[in-house]
Amino acid sequence: MTATVASSGWHKGRVKSVPSGDTLVIMAAQKSDLSPPPEKTITLSYIIAPKLARRGGIDEPFAWDSREYLRKLCMGKEVCIRADYIVSSIGREFCSVFLQDKNVASMIIAEGWAKVREQGQQKGEASSFLADYLRFEEQAKQQGLGRWSKVPGASEASIRKLPPSAIGDPSNFDAMGLLAANKGRPMQSIVEQVRDGSTVRVYLLPEFQFVQVFVAGIQAPSMGRRPAADSVFEAEASSDEPNGEVSAKSHVPLTSAQRVAASSASSTEIAPDAFGKEAKHFTETRVLNRDVRIVLEGVDKYNNLIGSVYYPDGDSAKDLALELVQNGLAKFVEWSANMMEEDAKRRLKSAELQAKKERLRIWTNYVPPATNSKAIHDQKFTGKVVEVVSGDCIIVADDAAPYGSPLAERRVNLSSIRCPRMGNPRRDEKPAPYAREAKEFLRSRLIGRQVNVSMEYSRKFSMADGVVATAGAADSRMMDFGSVFLLSPSNVEGDGVSSAGSQQAGVNVAELLVARGFGTVVKHRDFEERSNHYDALLAAESRAISGKKGIHSAKDPPVMHITDLVTASAKKAKDFLPFLQRSRRLPATVEYVLSGHRFKLLISKETCSIAFSFSGVRCPGRDELYSDEAIALMRRKILQRDVEIEVETVDRTGTFLGSLWESKTNMAAVLLEAGLAKLQTSFGADRIADAHLLAKAEQSAKQQKLKIWENYVEGQEIANGSGTENSRQKEVLKVVVTEVLDGGRFYIQQIGEQKIASIQQQLASLNLQENPLIGAFNPLKGDIVLAQFSADNSWNRAMIVNSRRGAIQSLKDEFEVFYIDYGNQEVVPYDRLRPLDPSVSSVPGLAQLCSLAYIKVPSLEGDFGLEAAEFLSEHTLNSSRELRIMIEEKDTSGGKVKGQGTGTVLIVTLVDVEAGTSINAAMLKEGFARLERKKRWDSRERQSALDNLEEFQEEAKSKRLNMWQYGDIESDDEESTKPVKAGGRR
Repeated sequence: MTATVASSGWHKGRVKSVPSGDTLVIMAAQKSDLSPPPEKTITLSYIIAPKLARRGGIDEPFAWDSREYLRKLCMGKEVCIRADYIVSSIGREFCSVFLQDKNVASMIIAEGWAKVREQGQQKGEASSFLADYLRFEEQAKQQGLGRWSKVPGASEASIRKLPPSAIGDPSNFDAMGLLAANKGRPMQSIVEQVRDGSTVRVYLLPEFQFVQVFVAGIQAPSMGRRPAADSVFEAEASSDEPNGEVSAKSHVPLTSAQRVAASSASSTEIAPDAFGKEAKHFTETRVLNRDVRIVLEGVDKYNNLIGSVYYPDGDSAKDLALELVQNGLAKFVEWSANMMEEDAKRRLKSAELQAKKERLRIWTNYVPPATNSKAIHDQKFTGKVVEVVSGDCIIVADDAAPYGSPLAERRVNLSSIRCPRMGNPRRDEKPAPYAREAKEFLRSRLIGRQVNVSMEYSRKFSMADGVVATAGAADSRMMDFGSVFLLSPSNVEGDGVSSAGSQQAGVNVAELLVARGFGTVVKHRDFEERSNHYDALLAAESRAISGKKGIHSAKDPPVMHITDLVTASAKKAKDFLPFLQRSRRLPATVEYVLSGHRFKLLISKETCSIAFSFSGVRCPGRDELYSDEAIALMRRKILQRDVEIEVETVDRTGTFLGSLWESKTNMAAVLLEAGLAKLQTSFGADRIADAHLLAKAEQSAKQQKLKIWENYVEGQEIANGSGTENSRQKEVLKVVVTEVLDGGRFYIQQIGEQKIASIQQQLASLNLQENPLIGAFNPLKGDIVLAQFSADNSWNRAMIVNSRRGAIQSLKDEFEVFYIDYGNQEVVPYDRLRPLDPSVSSVPGLAQLCSLAYIKVPSLEGDFGLEAAEFLSEHTLNSSRELRIMIEEKDTSGGKVKGQGTGTVLIVTLVDVEAGTSINAAMLKEGFARLERKKRWDSRERQSALDNLEEFQEEAKSKRLNMWQYGDIESDDEESTKPVKAGGRR
């Protein structure tokens, strides 16, 4: 056979379909681009198989068995064919066909499914295979095989009992009845015809109902219409005459499949849609003349069957609709997809979205709609949940960020879900149904737990009620969304959620919420960024809906009435005191951390929320050093945790005082031990629970000189613990001087400030090469921008102090800027300015204005003013000396920072650590400053400081240094008496 195939006249092809027991449709080798290859219909030479039923007729005996034998033998396989002869009157080509090295006609005859045609004398020499055919036929007859069966009644039994739909009479076909009897049940079928990529005509076995099925959920491109006449189909009818000759008899009636096809023909020709032929060929190569399973999903208004088609692929079954959509050969259709199960519907929708992204075939010219969401790639982190803002928003402390950094706590909105809103008490908005339950569900499972976070996309929202913002909206903000996975899901058993991805990822928190009915899945538009686990979320929502859980149930959520004593009067708070003191310890939940030692607590047992403060323990106040660190510590330790409290009393503002334990740990002791609070014994140690532990914790912090005790010296405190000014612990900071304004005023940065490194890191990551676009960036007075410092060309945060009036005309327009992190001020051109992200610009300036305490220094315009400024610069700027400041007091009369020399001023003693002296004293000693006058109402502390500095001034006077070169220049017009309060005299 190998030599024969290689000889002239033999061609290779693949069997596309088997119309009857002696007819094949052969197509050329498959191309890689899915374009339909050439094909031809051939009839096997020298044999005649029984005829299948025509319109209104019946099968010839063994016709179906003959067709099925040839279909199962050859369907989809590669064969070799050679044309033996052509009967031009019927346009039929008769061929010899070999499957591997076996003659197909010989196998059919040997099994008894066809008989041998007699060779006509006019056709010339007989085929070399004819003798074998006759021998095989005789053997089949002797053995009673196939159509030669000798079993009584076998011939009649082989004739199919066809319903009307199978023989061209679909008028009485009951589509609804068929659907009702078989909905959702796989039906064995054989595809007889493919109309287009998403429409097939099939035999439903075993009744042989011949029906047209539209593939559910999709629509493939149309194949158009072309003129068709019965003669076309009649010409294709097989001839019973020897060698394929046509008799003078009338044409043979059409088959039912041909009639159905002819009935839809029109005289108007319409060209196929783009990729229509490819979609049809794709379907034909997978299901035509193959055994498939049809799952009926529904019936449309025209009585057409809608169903899913599954075809075998090795040991598994594939969904035809899904394959078409994945290859860009069909689009998702909502109306018919709604008949399908949710899982199948989601798969189709996801496949279409992917095909659109890859612009496959029918989506080649697809232009995605504008979207306000932006993907976030490769941004994952691990951290501990410190706060649950609402059912779909949490705050996570990033393990990789340094403690106290602005980036340490990150707000994460859960991707692709929406929980009921918590409302806004300030606008008298009450929580939506199940909003409290959703938040509590997350709080009880996540607070203090380790989670993995995978950021997925950011989206712009309007500030008004969370409406999606339009492009360019000024009152909008960006929100970051991600998936959160609980690492140790021990207490989420029974929630019906499996681990997402891998065991390392943990349980998807969003899926957990949706499965409990505490949230809904956002219906994203095409090309809108979404959760990477969107399908799992939709599946969880389906389970919640079917189980009528949470917001999907008809039940109203439980109503919880809470008395808010935080906003109530002090009298009402005092009325509640006996109820809170009935039990020695009460369970509570920390709702907010108001300061390091003051909190808002929810006491469910008493249905009230209270303001609570540690008794006898105080942290630094707002805007004081270590205040933020104390708040951060308490947020990490107790925010939204379940705690126990013991209420001792209530103060005059309505704040309850007492002790608080979390996991049997006194949290006041934690603050004291960290050096972030002081113990006030004036409260009465006998009234404070665990007073001895608190004293021990404070003493430990003192010994280690932690935080507020950094400059603590044993024995310097007042023994009675009074709250007078003399006992006030002064703040001492390690600093570097960044700018000198004159001999007495200068700017400093605190060394070790964590915000500095964070801001520098963010600025280093910016791309600042391109000039700003005139018109798009219009800096105004007071705006925080990026400016390029002229001295070293570095980019720094700056405030616009003065700008030109009107619109910007050129890149050389000048702006006066104040560098808020260093204290410098200069004029720069527009091309040295850049806009700054709000996340960076919102951090307060790091430069702090200071003034030397207890001394007066001449202004720059006065005598020795310049010399004084030079002396201060020489000893502070660009110096390797270790400098520290002791804050004596604060002057807030300057208001907000509006430029150089404005804002709050720290009145300080500036100390040169290596020299062991203060710069204040050095200025006096060199005659560049004079001492402030003593006043009768001065505190003992101030009087002592002035006394200590007076010796340095006296030394400069005696040596007639600088401002003292002409003797004593002190003025006598300064105040020397305490001012008298205004009022009438008696």
